Amino acid sequence: MEQESWFRNKINWFTFIFSILVVWVHSANGELFLGQTEEAGRVIAFERFLGGTIGQIAVPGFFMLSGYLFYRNFGWERLGKKWNSRIHTVLVPFLLWNGIYYLGYVIGSRLPVVTDIVEKGKVPFDWYSAVEALIRYTYNYVFWYLYQLILLILLAPVLYGILRQRLLGGAALCVFFFLAQEGVIVPYLNLDALFYYSLAAYGGIHGAWLIEGGWSEGRQRAGMCIIAAAVVTLMVTWPEGIVDRVIFRTLMPIGLWLIIEEKELPMAPWWMTYNFYLYAVHFALVRLINKTAARFFSGYWPLPVILFLLMPVIMVWFSSTTGIQIKKRWPKLWFLLNGGR
Repeated sequence: MEQESWFRNKINWFTFIFSILVVWVHSANGELFLGQTEEAGRVIAFERFLGGTIGQIAVPGFFMLSGYLFYRNFGWERLGKKWNSRIHTVLVPFLLWNGIYYLGYVIGSRLPVVTDIVEKGKVPFDWYSAVEALIRYTYNYVFWYLYQLILLILLAPVLYGILRQRLLGGAALCVFFFLAQEGVIVPYLNLDALFYYSLAAYGGIHGAWLIEGGWSEGRQRAGMCIIAAAVVTLMVTWPEGIVDRVIFRTLMPIGLWLIIEEKELPMAPWWMTYNFYLYAVHFALVRLINKTAARFFSGYWPLPVILFLLMPVIMVWFSSTTGIQIKKRWPKLWFLLNGGR
């Protein structure tokens, strides 16, 4: 039981770290504040490194965690139970948050001051637009991740049928990796997401002993080597056709997982368990803060960098402050807003 507690605590830490990185991905503001200037170029370069390179391991990390947790201790007899669980933790929150964002944009686009910041004109309020917003996350762009996750969950019978066979599953992962590298596009399904999710699913089926086997010096050395290899992929000039981003974004979460000893992690505080809520609310709030600040303090260096660096702190404060109130007053609503967590 202790091992399970350590494992779950490690999951909380990793989802929190990935959530912070996602905030940085969406917090770029150099051009908003400084326009097309040399100063803006330096700010943009810094923000691209932190948010556009380091931060981009977050979503692959989320897909890996989701894939592993779905297929951990999985069997055909558990498929119905897993699907039913994901209705409450993925599908319903997906629809609920898409609806909240849609109504927010409908209202905001009709308020004179907010309209200029939203920059979407007057958002139509009708049944067609509402249904499209719910299903296609029209006004909630960050939920492309949940949309892809829903598709991958629905593909469970196919994926499990392939991945549970070691050789066939390994060959399938090679094919998925090749397709992601080539940038192949198929309708609806993101092939990068398919690869990250399936790789972790394969680990959940065949490699739980390695992933949950407890920390050791050998695991730490392996993790450090994997992280070093990830860094090298960004420094090497690869032959045409090799996409280093897929390699880097695959290796970094794996390396980090291996080097961190779960027994040494302190128990995640309560506000670290609000990660789904943080992920859901941050996008609109980050844009609102950046655009509003840029309107009143345009050209004020180094404000954009300070705001960029502090944005995760602001988002964690906001999500924990509002989240605890919602949880106390409307616990059932909170369960849905925080993805059943």
